[in-house]
Amino acid sequence: MNPALNSVTTRVPGSTSNCGAGFDTLGLALQIHNRVTLTRESGSLARPVTVGDGRAKSMVETTATAFFAAAGVAPFGFAYHIDGDVPPARGLGSSVTVIGGILGGLNVLSAACLSRQQLVGIATAIEGHPDNAAAGILGGFCVARCDPETGAYVDTVRVELPSDLAFVATSPDVEMLTKESRGVLPATLSYFDAVKSINSAAYLVAALVSGDYARLRHAVSDYMHEPYRLPRIPGGRAAIEAGVAAGAYTGWLSGSGSTVLCVATQSAASAVAAAMQAAFASAGLTSTSRVLATDNSGLVVE
Repeated sequence: MNPALNSVTTRVPGSTSNCGAGFDTLGLALQIHNRVTLTRESGSLARPVTVGDGRAKSMVETTATAFFAAAGVAPFGFAYHIDGDVPPARGLGSSVTVIGGILGGLNVLSAACLSRQQLVGIATAIEGHPDNAAAGILGGFCVARCDPETGAYVDTVRVELPSDLAFVATSPDVEMLTKESRGVLPATLSYFDAVKSINSAAYLVAALVSGDYARLRHAVSDYMHEPYRLPRIPGGRAAIEAGVAAGAYTGWLSGSGSTVLCVATQSAASAVAAAMQAAFASAGLTSTSRVLATDNSGLVVE
C-alpha cells in the first residue's frame, strides 16, 4: 500500500457499446462521467458511504476481490462514494464507471502500478465482454480483442475522435438490465445475417478511422442483437429513424438499451435530439437527450 495516500478520486466516462453490429467488440467513450472516491480504512471490507452507493455493493466487492488477486496485493478495507451523471441500466456503460473507478482507485492506494491495459483485462473478466471496459478505461473509440478460445482480454486498438462529431444519446425513462437483455438473443444466427453484420461493423470502423464521417450515413445495419432487443423498447427504432431523418448520419441501440444513439454533426445535433424525443413521446415515453462528444482520456485519477 501507499502509506502517504489515504484517499483518491477517479473519474470514468460512460460509453456506448456495440455501435451497431460490433457486438461485444466496439466501444466508444462519451463525455458523461461518474466519479468514485475511495478512502482507506482498517479491516478488509468495502463500505458504502451513502445509501445510494449501496446499489453497487456487490459489484464493488467483486471488483476489489479481482483486483487484489490480479495485483498480488493483500486486501485492505476502504469506504467508497459514487456520484456523477451516467444513468444506471440505460446502455451507457454505468457498470464500467464503477468497476473502472474502483480498479483505478485501488491501483493508486495499493501502489500496484498495474497498466491501464491490465485494468481493462480485469474489468473484462468481470463484465464478460471488453467493449465498455476498454472504452471506459482507455477512452476514445475502441476495437477490443479477446482470445477466441478462453474469452480472455488480449488487446485494444484505440482511435481518438474529434469534438465536432456529436453523439446524441436519447434515453427513455425505462431501465434495461444487460443480463435480461442478453436473454432475448438467439442461440444461433443465419449465415447471411452474420455476413451482413460483419460488413456493417467493418465499414463503420473504417469510416470512423478514416475521418470521412459523411460515409457513416446509413452505415449501420445490425442483424445480431438489435432485431431482438429494439422491439422491447417502445419507440426505440422510430427514434433512430427520426434522428437520421432530422440530419444524423446513422444510429444504433446503445449497448443493450434503453438508450438509442445517433451520430451527427454538432450543428445538426439539436434537431436530431428533438426528433428522437418526439418519437419516444409518440410511443408514450418521456426521454432525456444528451449531446455528447467523445471522451479521449478514459480513466483519470483526479
